[in-house]
Amino acid sequence: MKVVIIDYGVGNIKNIQFAFERLGITAQLSQDTDLIKQADRVILPGVGEASSAMIKLKETRLDELIPTLKQPVLGICLGMQLMCNYSEEGHTNGLQIFDTQVKRFTKSVKVPQMGWNTINNLKTDLFFNVKMPEYMYLVHSYYAENCSQAIAVTEYDLLYASALKKDNFYGVQFHPEKSSKAGEQILKNFLNL
Repeated sequence: MKVVIIDYGVGNIKNIQFAFERLGITAQLSQDTDLIKQADRVILPGVGEASSAMIKLKETRLDELIPTLKQPVLGICLGMQLMCNYSEEGHTNGLQIFDTQVKRFTKSVKVPQMGWNTINNLKTDLFFNVKMPEYMYLVHSYYAENCSQAIAVTEYDLLYASALKKDNFYGVQFHPEKSSKAGEQILKNFLNL
């Protein structure tokens, strides 16, 4: 199976590659549009700030390519947020795949949310063999608002979408590559979709 991690200059790439290696898959890092189109599975990673990340996607025209992909695509952390309509972080439009907004947590909680928190209301085969509630590792100051496309929710300040799905597109706010056995199971499930 050919897995491509989209390379656009942001993200915790090595940890994601190591996570797939543990599953027997060599994930290739690339921004080559033909290679991405031919992949069996595509990962959109992301650690950083939304508006600068969108600028990088636009510079390589990956912002035009990603929404047209037909194979399963998984956005991780900022990657998921960029797949939403709009982010308050840098007041930037996203890829408009998921019909929700990304907002900043209020000052009533510690920001960023950093560490382990539970995911609940799990839907779709992405969470096959994952118990509920399950702890996942998160690091973020912005969240996707809960919406009809949510396939998992987490509570921190409020209830937000910690995973999203539309057609062949999936997104997770948490880091499966840092979330122990349950995170590994989710990556395995993504490969098996």
